[in-house]
Amino acid sequence: MEYKFTEANFNEEVLGSDIPVLVDFYADWCGPCKMMMPVVEKMAEVYDGKIKVGKINSDEENALAAKYGIMSIPSFLIFKNGEVVDSATGAMPADALAKKLDAVL
Repeated sequence: MEYKFTEANFNEEVLGSDIPVLVDFYADWCGPCKMMMPVVEKMAEVYDGKIKVGKINSDEENALAAKYGIMSIPSFLIFKNGEVVDSATGAMPADALAKKLDAVL
């Protein structure tokens, strides 16, 4: 299942999560973000129950994007125990993203 994170639910869903969380910062107009959509959806399926996978629209949630220093999209942050433990920017192959996720399990 893919989540939609917002400022309203971020503390509970991401920072308070008892499992690691992959956050995809994206925008609707971003070509590389669109390329990554099926990859992120696949990660949500593969890691269901082990890692929470969700998106933040950086245009709609610019305070969160600013808080985490998001300058380019797509940007991926991996949280564990409320802390950022890994990050990546730009489109990447599914196996590269999966390797990052496997490292936090």
